[in-house]
Amino acid sequence: MPRTLIEPQALLARLGDPDWAIIDCRFDLARPAWGASAWAAGHIPTALYAELDGDLALAPGPGTGRHPLPEIEALTATFGRLGIDEQVQVIAYDQGAGMFAARLWWLLRWLGHEQVAVLNGGFAAWERAGLPVTSTKTPRAARAFSVRAAAALPVSSAQVADLVAQGVFQRGEMHLIDARAADRFAGENETLDPIAGHVPGARNHPYADNLAPDGRFLEPRELRQRWEKTLSGQPAARAIAMCGSGVTACHNLLALEVAGLPGASLYAGSWSEWIGDPSHAVARGP
Repeated sequence: MPRTLIEPQALLARLGDPDWAIIDCRFDLARPAWGASAWAAGHIPTALYAELDGDLALAPGPGTGRHPLPEIEALTATFGRLGIDEQVQVIAYDQGAGMFAARLWWLLRWLGHEQVAVLNGGFAAWERAGLPVTSTKTPRAARAFSVRAAAALPVSSAQVADLVAQGVFQRGEMHLIDARAADRFAGENETLDPIAGHVPGARNHPYADNLAPDGRFLEPRELRQRWEKTLSGQPAARAIAMCGSGVTACHNLLALEVAGLPGASLYAGSWSEWIGDPSHAVARGP
């Protein structure tokens, strides 16, 4: 069963399998209603829709980032409503690059469900292959989702602040890896958050660097070469992934798994939570 990526033709062969759940995660940060509308207009047959805002994130509040992790009870209910239990293979997809689908991938793994993969190239690759699309909603019976042992607990802002204070990132003993584009990381072009820059000692590995020009993930060997350079000799288990709000960081975590470098953790609150505390230092520049 796939645990990281699946190709469109392999998914086509399993359409209609009741023990396979396909989840459409298309979303646009600038147009939050777009994803649901896109799903209604046309989706992979049998796919159900999960929205980043509401299903895959908690509403932001005081002291949180833009996309806080859902409460475990609510997330368990969402997965059950989507017809997921311990027998089910989940396939997540979004419009192409995988940034929102990777969030679902990580959330399921957080709750101990490892039978989940992301459609390589997303809906764009499915359409390019000329595979079937429907606007018909296919009902899927709810199942009882059970939380099992999580692979890696999310890291808190307090933990990151403590590691910054200890200087472990600056000395290279651990790595805090930011998935935002280089200009946002450097503090040169911030369009989503009120303060520009990055956590002191963080390194930049834009999630787009995991992808080929067609939006598909690079081959595992090339991903591994790129990530070994970013990790600079440290094992992935000594790395913490972050981004603006804990979404594209999951893309880097998925890429590490594809590259055969498992074990990194997620700083779920990420930059948008970090800057909510005025005592936290801000760095700028590459």
